Amino acid sequence: MAKSPPRLFVEEPLGADLTVGLTLAHVHYLKSVLRLKPNDMVALFNGRDGEWHGELTWHGKSEALVALKRRMCPQEIENPVAVGPTLMFAPIKRGPMEILVQKATELGVRRLCPVITEYTDVVRINAERLHATAVEAAEQCERLSVPSLQEAKPLMDILDDWPESDRLIWAAEAGPVRPIAEALADFKPVGADAEGFAKDTPSCGWTIAVGPVGGFSPVEQEVLRSLPFVIPVGLGPRLLKAETAALAALSCWQSVLGDWAMRPIDRNHQ
Repeated sequence: MAKSPPRLFVEEPLGADLTVGLTLAHVHYLKSVLRLKPNDMVALFNGRDGEWHGELTWHGKSEALVALKRRMCPQEIENPVAVGPTLMFAPIKRGPMEILVQKATELGVRRLCPVITEYTDVVRINAERLHATAVEAAEQCERLSVPSLQEAKPLMDILDDWPESDRLIWAAEAGPVRPIAEALADFKPVGADAEGFAKDTPSCGWTIAVGPVGGFSPVEQEVLRSLPFVIPVGLGPRLLKAETAALAALSCWQSVLGDWAMRPIDRNHQ
């Protein structure tokens, strides 16, 4: 079985017979790390035009072009990921936060939404680094898109502007909750295709919210429980770190409402 070509996220349009210039970072990676040669194949995606394969050409030491040859996967095939949940999280220390962003990207989040809460003790976010982490994860896991990273906002401001049709799954640290799988099952689309795969995607927007170290404050918890669009859920009997809780909740969402019930993408037969 032939080895898959390296995948790179680019901003430029992709299409038949187009030639795309690569960034200096891409050039370094392909030439110095992977040691690719002229005419080697490279896969490009931009979150809009699907995935394209093309031939690499070098121009001097710092310039590389990819002549696009074939679209391997249309963007439409990623619809289940495109409507995946938003992850709302309080900023945490750099290492755990980068792991959270990396794994959340692999788990199909649509948006990353940092939120400032009463107990948030990390208020500075390196947005450029987190975006780069999400790009690297998307390249590795064969996503066709990169989740957007929103500007950090106070929790109450976000709740005040909440879209009427969207729901918020809150991983509550205490108080009355339903097990997350049980709560999500109430919203599971009905119907499957002839081979037993889910054929519908959730009709509303979803956000999964996890608090900072120490959880949401008593006042914040009271507000969350008072809102009709909030669904408090439990993640089992153990106390989870913020990044663990986020990834556990995302995994549950994908297994019940997300694309884990969809066919794998076949990039060799499009």
